[in-house]
Amino acid sequence: MDVEAVTLTTPRVIRRAIMTQWWRDLAFLHWPVDPEVVAPLLPPGTRPDTLGGVTYVGLIGFTMDRVGLGVGVPYFGHFAETNVRLYSVDAAGRRGVVFRSLDAARLLPVVVGRALFGLNYVWSAMSVRRRPDGAYTYRSVRRWPGAGPDAAFTVLPGDPAPPDPLNDFLTARWGLHTVLRGRTIYLPNEHPAWPLRSATLVDLDETLLRSAGLPTLEGPPPSVLFSPGVPVRFGKPA
Repeated sequence: MDVEAVTLTTPRVIRRAIMTQWWRDLAFLHWPVDPEVVAPLLPPGTRPDTLGGVTYVGLIGFTMDRVGLGVGVPYFGHFAETNVRLYSVDAAGRRGVVFRSLDAARLLPVVVGRALFGLNYVWSAMSVRRRPDGAYTYRSVRRWPGAGPDAAFTVLPGDPAPPDPLNDFLTARWGLHTVLRGRTIYLPNEHPAWPLRSATLVDLDETLLRSAGLPTLEGPPPSVLFSPGVPVRFGKPA
């Protein structure tokens, strides 16, 4: 199958959600990278998803809101998160993301995410703040397990982003690949179309990418986007 020929389609409807949440005030920073460089970092049974012969490394800052497991379970609240992610596709043609790290400001979701889904969640001191000029600043300093890696970056949202194949490739993702108890699983999700805006990177100082096992990426990210966010529903893993 030609991976680049697979259409980024609307996700399958999730009839019974095992997890719900809102993603708000997202900054997407992306760098192109050789697929061979990141292939060893992906779960077994997956390979790098590509566009124009390259794949991408993402640094994403945002706020998690109204996070809950299923129906009737209390929400975990409102907290900041920063993740480092790669882009994957499996033998069934399911396109997803692979999280190399997920730094979160609240400990309970960190414990739950690690235990239930095998995700590399890390407890960090974090904040997302909107400045008077409309720019958003994202800060993260790792607490546990292991201290040290951090990130601080600011983006200034601009006009609505025009339709673009790269924007679709980076954001139209309807699931994630992860390893749980020695087996690669796919956790599907659904959400409305992203309301994307072009954005300008004001500043960036981070060590999260290197800590996630990625090579040094030269220069600023060529793709910078912002979104006010979407509600998300996750289905059962497969």
